[in-house]
This record gives sequence, C-alpha cells and structure tokens, in this order.
Amino acid sequence: MSTITAILEPDADGTLHLPLPAEWRKARIRVKAELEPVEALPEPPPQEGLKGFGCLRGKISMSPDFDEPLEDFKDYTG
Repeated sequence: MSTITAILEPDADGTLHLPLPAEWRKARIRVKAELEPVEALPEPPPQEGLKGFGCLRGKISMSPDFDEPLEDFKDYTG
C-alpha cells in the first residue's frame, strides 16, 4: 500500500482529478480521503532570463581549436 498526499484544484464543475502512478492506472484502487481546504499557494515569480527556444543564441561559443588533439592525450592517440 502507498500513500499519496496531493493538493488538488477542483475543476469548474467541482470535480477533483487525482494523478496516479503509471503502474496503478489499470488496477482497482481503494481511496480513503480526508478533505480540508488549504490556503492558496503563492504564485511563483516569473522567470526573467530564459524565455524560449533560441534564447541563448550568441551567448555560447567554442574556441577555434576545440577539435584539436589535447596534449594530455597524445600517448593514447595514434
């Protein structure tokens, strides 16, 4: 038996949907519930920096000799 603790937000019609682990999705499940209202969780602050695909363009570069053999490995290369 496993215990899951979750804070759920009801849908507009008042129903709650409980996410289940993948291995439980085809099994019969017994649910014991204690319902209690909780205070609203604070909204996470918006992230300022990264905004999507390509947001780091021009900020990452490789040195021109990136593909050159390293001196430390000269004994292992032929």
